[in-house]
Amino acid sequence: MKSIVVYHCILGCFLHALAQYTVSTSEFWVEGDYLIGGLFNIHQLNDSLLHQRPEAIDCSSAPFILSSYRRFQMMRFSVEEINNSTKLLPNVSLGYEIFDHCTDFVSFPGPLNLISDNGFMRPLEEPHNLSKVIAVVGTYTSPQARAVAPLFMMNLIPMVSYGASSSIFSRKQTFPSFLRTVHPNEEVIKGIVSIVKRFNWKWVAFLYVNNDYGTDGLDLFLKAINETDICLAYSKGLDQDTDYSLMFRQIDAKNINIIIVFAPEWTVEELMESVKRQNVTNKVWIATDTWSLNKKIIDQIQGSKNIGTVLGVAQPKMSIPGFSEFIHSFKAKNHCENAEQQKFCNQVCNCSSLTAEEIIDADPSFSFPVYSAVYSIAHALHNMLQCGADGCKDSITVYPHMVLTELRKTNFTLLNQTIQFDENGDPMFGSHSVVFWGPSGDVQEVGYYTCHPSFHFFINDTKIQWHTSAQVPTSVCSEECKIGYKKTQLGIHKCCFSCTICPRGTYINSTDNPSKCITCKDTEWSEEGSTSCSLRVVEYTPFTDIWAIGIMVGAFILVFISLALSVLFALNYDTPVVKSAGGPMCFLILGCLSLSSLSVFFYFGKPTDAFCILRYLPFFLFFTICLACFVVRAFLIVCIFKTATKFPVLYSWWMKYHGQWMFIAVVFVTQAIFLLINFTYAPPRPNIDMSWNSRKIILYCETDFKAASASLVLPLSLCALCFVFSYMGKDLPKNYNEAKAITFCLLLLMLTWIIFATGRILYHGKHIQPLQSLAVLSSLYCFLLWYFFPKCYIVIFQSHKNTQQYFHGLIQSYTKSINQEMSRVNIR
Repeated sequence: MKSIVVYHCILGCFLHALAQYTVSTSEFWVEGDYLIGGLFNIHQLNDSLLHQRPEAIDCSSAPFILSSYRRFQMMRFSVEEINNSTKLLPNVSLGYEIFDHCTDFVSFPGPLNLISDNGFMRPLEEPHNLSKVIAVVGTYTSPQARAVAPLFMMNLIPMVSYGASSSIFSRKQTFPSFLRTVHPNEEVIKGIVSIVKRFNWKWVAFLYVNNDYGTDGLDLFLKAINETDICLAYSKGLDQDTDYSLMFRQIDAKNINIIIVFAPEWTVEELMESVKRQNVTNKVWIATDTWSLNKKIIDQIQGSKNIGTVLGVAQPKMSIPGFSEFIHSFKAKNHCENAEQQKFCNQVCNCSSLTAEEIIDADPSFSFPVYSAVYSIAHALHNMLQCGADGCKDSITVYPHMVLTELRKTNFTLLNQTIQFDENGDPMFGSHSVVFWGPSGDVQEVGYYTCHPSFHFFINDTKIQWHTSAQVPTSVCSEECKIGYKKTQLGIHKCCFSCTICPRGTYINSTDNPSKCITCKDTEWSEEGSTSCSLRVVEYTPFTDIWAIGIMVGAFILVFISLALSVLFALNYDTPVVKSAGGPMCFLILGCLSLSSLSVFFYFGKPTDAFCILRYLPFFLFFTICLACFVVRAFLIVCIFKTATKFPVLYSWWMKYHGQWMFIAVVFVTQAIFLLINFTYAPPRPNIDMSWNSRKIILYCETDFKAASASLVLPLSLCALCFVFSYMGKDLPKNYNEAKAITFCLLLLMLTWIIFATGRILYHGKHIQPLQSLAVLSSLYCFLLWYFFPKCYIVIFQSHKNTQQYFHGLIQSYTKSINQEMSRVNIR
């Protein structure tokens, strides 16, 4: 007997053999001028059950879904409200035929019936290929929609879904006549990610139903967190074979406190049963709009202690006027629901025991999408029939593809919502609520977000009662690094890292790149663990520096003394002291000392190309002439007392051809050529020293010592030669101390530059420039003070020694002592 019933059910589903037997009191069918199809999962059958042989689908034996039944009633109410309207489709009645679409993949009798005409399917090429319906409202789940949508797409029958939110349905190449009044998954994921970001959660788990809807949510979530600090620590597809015990152990092992559940209510019910069995506690659960308002699940977890905190995104609770009255009126009629009264085996509800309050208080999610879907079809038909105040034209033949054209242009207001679709058939209206499950089982709205025309998110976190008391729960893999530390990723997750302090000369910009210590610019510096760089202080010795002023005053004094000495020597030009000091050569020496002091003034101020050249040119040129003069003087002293008697010819030639002036001229020309070559090909240039002090930039003049080697070797050679000649005269008359004075000056000169060289090695700051200028000035003062001042003293204070008789007496005494010494040597 059972096989006969099954056979008749299958036959009725596919061939419509019982189409003539109708009952006007059926919930699933109402006659009208134009018919709308409906697909609702009033029951939900487990698609994973295996069959050994083909079996008919008996939806009435599957678990009953109260929230879907509420949506089913919403469609019935919407059609009745439209039929009672005098403004929308006047004098035109809408009918409907609804099927219980209880499985995701194998429930085809309803869709096949809707696209057939009295049980027959005409060839597609026939111009009058009419389906029974002008449009279809449904389905609820994405897998259901993906399974049956091709049946409607081939004839461009509008399919307006109120629950299928997978991204794939936005592809118009594949689903040209598919529209939906529910927001796509992308907008739901935006809200979830905004919640996670708002509370700075970094380490989350994502549990999803293992089908098209769930995997689409996972893909969108991964894409949304790609550029954020959020890490997906764990993900799991939920199905009949899920080992929940193992899953929660893995979640606890990773110390994950935030769990996102992207699944329909029947999957979540099974999950929550496992939560109670496994005693999973102190977690934050984030719900999608498929179960965030489901009272059955709320009641289910109320008995579980310390389950944690439940947040979620939900469709706003909208009160639809007249719906409650419609349900009460419907239940008052006490419809008889017997399977034998129904046209098809998937048009059986078995829900007569439900009260009106149970239906009204069921999960209201997706109710407005059903309501707006029916009204969208009605408005499209209204526009196509050119309806007005006096009615609609009945001469227009309605084809489904014509309804589709008008649906795409939908633009009307429904309960203060402007109903419109974008080019992909997705809704451009509505918003989402952010909800919190209170401890007493009530659902509180704590925020909202909108995606049209732009994304705006708001949440009042003061309304949330966390399971951790007043403190917001945390969920991280690694604690945030301290300021000035960089992150070094550990493993594949960017949220797992170690912290390393940034060294000196670098800084960390945690906003742009928290994983890299950025090197400061050459003109900047930073301490260890810095978040920014500071500009280095540019240092040089200005003219206003106390050292600069003192040294420049010393240079002016040197020039003044040189000028005073020149005047004194000019007044006493014919005296023996002046002649022994060099005679006319004294004026050349004093002039060169004054000119050499010009270099001192260019060691101060900001270095320029001209300043760098003038630091060295006057000193190296004119001081070399001074040294040449002293070489000549030392040579003449030795020559007068020693060489003249031994080499009279050489002495006479030297005096006849003015050998001293020729030597000075040759030295001058040679040094000038060396300096010209040096300053032409490798002149001193301004440069900066950034290596000595990390916080300072020292401005200085850089010298190419290889290129300047010739101009350095010449004065050094003159110093050495002068020292040799002056040392040879160490045994000259005691009171005739010119050679000793020159020797002493040279020793002071060498000591001065040794001190400078030592300081230059140990110190590289801005005061190295005053030190070098001081060394230059000291070199000049060595000869000015220790060579010329003793002679000035004799001229001014010991005039009796400044006579020819005194000098001749010194020479005769020296000659006599030499002869006596030679006689003693010969006697021996």
